[in-house]
Amino acid sequence: MEYLGQLLDSVLLEQGGEFLVEKVKKVRVLSQTIRETNDPDAYKQIQTEIDLIEPPIRQDVIRAFSVYLHLVNIAEQNYRSRRRREYQAQDTTLIQPGSLEAGVTQLLENNITPEKVTELLETLSLELVITAHPTEATRRTILQMHQRIAGLLKSYDYAYTRYEKKVIDETIANEITILWQTAEIREKKPSVMKEVSNGLYYFDKVLFDVLPRIHQDLEDLLFEKYQQRFNVPSFLSFGSWIGGDRDGNPNVKATTTWETLETHRELVLKKYKESLEKLKGLLSHSSKAVQVSDELLKSIESEKKLLNIETLKKEDEPYRTKLTFMLKKLEFATSDSSKGYQTAEELLADLYMIQNSIANHHPVQNPIKLLRKIIRQVELFGFHLASLDIRNHSGEHESALTEVLHSVNIVPDYKSLTEDEKIEVLTSVLDDPRPMISIYDKFSDDTQELMNTFRMIKRAHDTFGERAIEVYLISMTRSVSDLLEVLVLAKEAGLYRVYPDGTVKSKIHVAPLLETIEDLKNGPEMIEKLFNIPLYRKHLSARKDLQEIMLGYSDSSKDGGALTANWELYTAQEKIHDIASRHGIKLKYFHGRGGSLGRGGGPLYTSLLSQPPVTLGDGVKITEQGEVLSSRYLLPDIAYRSLEQATTTMMTAIMGITNDSDDKKQPTSGAEKAMDEVSDYALEKYQSLIFEDPGFITYFNEATPLHELGDLNIGSRPMSRKGSSKFEDLRAIPWVFAWTQSRQLLPAWFAAGTGLQKFADKHGDWKLFQDMYESWPFFQSTINNLQMALTKADLATAKEYAMMVQDETIRDRIFGQITEEYYLTKEVVLKITGQSELLDNKPAIKESVRLRNPFVDPLNLFQAELITELRQMTEKDEKSEELLKEVLLTINGIAAGLRNTG
Repeated sequence: MEYLGQLLDSVLLEQGGEFLVEKVKKVRVLSQTIRETNDPDAYKQIQTEIDLIEPPIRQDVIRAFSVYLHLVNIAEQNYRSRRRREYQAQDTTLIQPGSLEAGVTQLLENNITPEKVTELLETLSLELVITAHPTEATRRTILQMHQRIAGLLKSYDYAYTRYEKKVIDETIANEITILWQTAEIREKKPSVMKEVSNGLYYFDKVLFDVLPRIHQDLEDLLFEKYQQRFNVPSFLSFGSWIGGDRDGNPNVKATTTWETLETHRELVLKKYKESLEKLKGLLSHSSKAVQVSDELLKSIESEKKLLNIETLKKEDEPYRTKLTFMLKKLEFATSDSSKGYQTAEELLADLYMIQNSIANHHPVQNPIKLLRKIIRQVELFGFHLASLDIRNHSGEHESALTEVLHSVNIVPDYKSLTEDEKIEVLTSVLDDPRPMISIYDKFSDDTQELMNTFRMIKRAHDTFGERAIEVYLISMTRSVSDLLEVLVLAKEAGLYRVYPDGTVKSKIHVAPLLETIEDLKNGPEMIEKLFNIPLYRKHLSARKDLQEIMLGYSDSSKDGGALTANWELYTAQEKIHDIASRHGIKLKYFHGRGGSLGRGGGPLYTSLLSQPPVTLGDGVKITEQGEVLSSRYLLPDIAYRSLEQATTTMMTAIMGITNDSDDKKQPTSGAEKAMDEVSDYALEKYQSLIFEDPGFITYFNEATPLHELGDLNIGSRPMSRKGSSKFEDLRAIPWVFAWTQSRQLLPAWFAAGTGLQKFADKHGDWKLFQDMYESWPFFQSTINNLQMALTKADLATAKEYAMMVQDETIRDRIFGQITEEYYLTKEVVLKITGQSELLDNKPAIKESVRLRNPFVDPLNLFQAELITELRQMTEKDEKSEELLKEVLLTINGIAAGLRNTG
């Protein structure tokens, strides 16, 4: 990092002169002094210094700290890549923890037989779903610069000559200069299709190559360790919400989703063409030297006629000839022409034909890896690239059906019925093979749009294949009728049908989203009732007896605090899993985790470890929020590392393998009872502040940059549902983002200390918590996340934001509670872990936070001062626009420094 810091200083000197460099250095040194000594005089000095910095130099100082933090991120990623390469360069006795090699070695060392490995591979399933919200605060243009700088740093590690290093120095300096001269703030909110484009960037540049590599490496490692070739299915895949998630986003229409699907197909066909061109260059075999299969020769003759091709340049190169025809068929794939591939399965069949033919004359033990890779790509990405989930709010379906059922004279006012009456009406409609409405019926705009969405899904299945859209998610699912309503709407579009003999055809998974504490508590009873409905069981039977259930970490945390939310999520999973087992239903849990700690964030592999192990066997889905995409998937090495850790964690957890000498990895009944009690105490404490203190909303609005966040233009979705100003309609993302920016991070830790302390006071038992921390991954993850949140929070900085609250009584009361709870939680965490300081167990992360703080702290001080000044102005004030821009620059910088938005 010192290397990049020196380059940045030279750029600042050249671009802003000595005055700018001196100002940045002075603020930086004071900030470091404060962190090292807690000197109150230094704190006063830095406040005075910041007060004295006036425009336009102030904006440059803010940007300097922001750019530095972005460079820190790049340097850390480069370090992770370098460390991985160093492990790979060692002899075979030193294996990187969490790697695929480590996972396969653990299988062998724990006497997992080849038969058990085969069963494991058939069970293994992990789907990661990218979302647009919260969109990465950094513009894609700047992320591309980050990617180039990271590539140059990697090249620097391999540079041998002074000249090579000199060229790299100059190129990085140029990149930093361009970075400095590039606008950081988006001028306007991105459109949904711009968000689609941003998401597809990761598929194009990284995932299209990394995903096949994970599968190929696992297959090769299993062969190496077990001396037999296993069939590794496509267990690891990516889906998307971008362009399909219409919950609270009026910008997502049926036409938007269709355009998204077309954009997906356009990219995947382009990638296949690139791959086939490479393969064509490789497979130069001559029919004069090798014997190709009759099947291949017949297909060439057949396609000659189909494509009207009479002569070829090299008739004796059958594989190149075949690939030339395959490329032409890809060109026709988007048209209605019979000359093109109709499905991805047809392309796959041709690739297998080539593979089978090559097997006749090429060593079987050394298969052509490029061909294997392309086959895997087609298996993974089809012609749809990524399965697109559709999500909408339960209230939208209820309103639409109220209108439809009234118009066809079935029920005058469906919305007013009791739950049992709704179920009776819905099952009756579902059991009737006849549709209720025709395509010619007209309804209100909202209802018509909803019907268009379901018809679009049917059309997508016919055009792109059923993998293009497999799941319909229902936000705020409260009752059985919420799921049946979606099936009724699916029936009207031809996605669900009951035949006269009683059999059911269903082409879509219907998945409830449980996202409040109350929903999680009531979820098991609702699922039991749902599974007892014969018609719904027939729907599940048509879907291979698989039920997907999404769990909302964001709203549950906003509703009840992080500790209570995580415990309710854990227990709901166990209870629902037991219900499903009794009914013979497989479950796939979809974990709606955010990137930040207040929304269930953390490394991918720890997310998996913290789940009840019994829930991993039927497959897992996890959201990958827009804000973490660049940190995990911008660079191939980092993407590979994240995905191999997740794969290894899944494999070993499913097989019950631990890294510890003891096998004590399941919670005891005493531990679960303790968590029940701790959770109740924490919930009471959390809700007493959030929902019962009459001044809390005022404090939140004034002591955080909530209102300024809306001007950052980081996403197409509004900050609240339907533009409401009510707390319950505020999205969890700005809720967490605002607390994070103000360094209070309240959603990630508040009330946990009280919950744990009250239990210990009542039972006089800290050893139980210490044992739980040592032996239970869920509790360990919970406590470690608290450590991270408490470390990133900073009360001295938070006080600057609290001072923005105009009502002194509200300010003192609420900030006083926050301060008291912070120190209590810190004390409790240290007592449980036995550590002297927070994050002693994670020295690398602790050092990273320590290095970042002196650069984040000044940005916080600038932000608090600027917001205070901005809020005193009127919108007509000519200085307000420039002031807001400076506020937004601080938001970007703090987000980069803390590695979080929402």
